[in-house]
Amino acid sequence: MIRVLVAEDQSAVRAGLVLILGSAPDIEVAGEAADGEQAVALARELRPDLVLMDVQMPRLDGVSATRIVVGEGLADVLVLTTFDLDEYVFGALRAGASGFLLKNTDAKDLIAAVRTVAGGEGIVAPAVTRRLIAEFAATPVRESTADPAVLRELTRREREVLSCLGEGLSNAAIAERLEMAEATVKTHVSRMLGKLGLRSRVQAAVLAQELGI
Repeated sequence: MIRVLVAEDQSAVRAGLVLILGSAPDIEVAGEAADGEQAVALARELRPDLVLMDVQMPRLDGVSATRIVVGEGLADVLVLTTFDLDEYVFGALRAGASGFLLKNTDAKDLIAAVRTVAGGEGIVAPAVTRRLIAEFAATPVRESTADPAVLRELTRREREVLSCLGEGLSNAAIAERLEMAEATVKTHVSRMLGKLGLRSRVQAAVLAQELGI
C-alpha cells in the first residue's frame, strides 16, 4: 500500500482528493492536513510514503513545508498548484519535491502520478517536465545558486545521465539514447542523486539547466 498524506487548505478540494485516492486499491490516505504546519506535524507522526502538498496554504506555505518534510527525510512530496508554471513550483522543486500536478488533473492521472512518485521515478510527466525546464531556462533573471564544482564528483556516464534528465527524459528514453539497460540508468540516477545530495530527479533536471549541461 502507498500511504499518502493529503495537505490542502480548501476542505472541498481536500475531500475530493481523498475520495479519488481512496478509490485506488493500492493507495491509503493516512491523514489530512489543512495547513503547512499541520502537514509537517502529521508527516512526522504518520511517516507516510508521500505527501500530496498544496503550495498555497496558511500558517506555513507548501514550499516551506516541503523543505522541512524532504529535509528530514519524512516522505516524498508531490506538489499541487493552480498554475502550471510559477515561482511556487520552482521553489517547491528546489526544496526537494519529486514533481508537481495541477489541481485540475483528472482522477486517473492523479492516481498514476502518486504511483509514479512512490515508485521512485520522480518525474510525473516528461512532457510537463520539459515545459518546466524550458520555462526555467528562458528566465535568465532567476538567480542561480548552483556550484559547477559539484560535477567533479560525477563520472562521465553520470554527467551524461544528468544532462538527459535536464531535457526531461524518462529512464526508458535515457536508456535508448545512451544505449544502456534501463536498470543501469536507474543505478546511475540513484548514485548521481546521492553524490549531488539531491532528493529527486526533477531537482537534478533543474540543476542541469542551472549549470548549462
